[in-house]
Amino acid sequence: MKIRGLIVFFTISAGLLVSLGSHAEEVADPWEDFNRSMFAFNDAADTYFFKPVAQGYQAITPDPVEHSVSNFFSNLTEVRNIVNDVLQGKLGQAGNDAGRLVVNTTLGVAGLFDVAKNMGFEKSEGEDFGQTLAAWGVPQGPYVVWPILGSSTLRDTGGTPANTALDPIFWEDHIPTRNTVFGVSLIDARAGFLDTEELISGDKYTFIRDAYLQRRDYLIQDGEVEDTFGEDSEDDDF
Repeated sequence: MKIRGLIVFFTISAGLLVSLGSHAEEVADPWEDFNRSMFAFNDAADTYFFKPVAQGYQAITPDPVEHSVSNFFSNLTEVRNIVNDVLQGKLGQAGNDAGRLVVNTTLGVAGLFDVAKNMGFEKSEGEDFGQTLAAWGVPQGPYVVWPILGSSTLRDTGGTPANTALDPIFWEDHIPTRNTVFGVSLIDARAGFLDTEELISGDKYTFIRDAYLQRRDYLIQDGEVEDTFGEDSEDDDF
């Protein structure tokens, strides 16, 4: 049933990419009214739920434990990284990421410790299917904000089913365990952004949109981009 659902979701997403991606406006945000509504919803959910939970988690969790939890979830993403490395023809990086997965899963106690880094397997920026679609020439399409999931583009949305299928958490059959692990991953991810919120200035929606799009461009281009973030904002001297 999981596989069938992914096939349906991927088919719909692929159709969206074909029908809308080729007609994307030059403006990165043609759906701004919808996006701002979704952003307001997400911001409220974050303010009254996700952020307080993340702050509580960070307050009661010792730093070494919190770091190990982050390492654990980071190690799980190596599966996705390896597959997308291969799909993009980055075989050297695929070997590095495979080495990280094997070493950290075994010697690193299921990824709780980043032993691989000390053995010369450096952690990469990471790859996902949205980046693979970009490497294959699929247009970015409009910027879009989804409920809870947050910032995306039409192309990145089309990559979501594949990313989900490559997440080991998704394949856990025991539903309570899967939901618990998934919930902890969300809390851990939100806690990781607590210290960066002070960088936000001006219109919060615009700031986050531009930061997301520039970050995605940076990842797709493997870091070979010109940093123009904030040049056109009168309210932002970041």
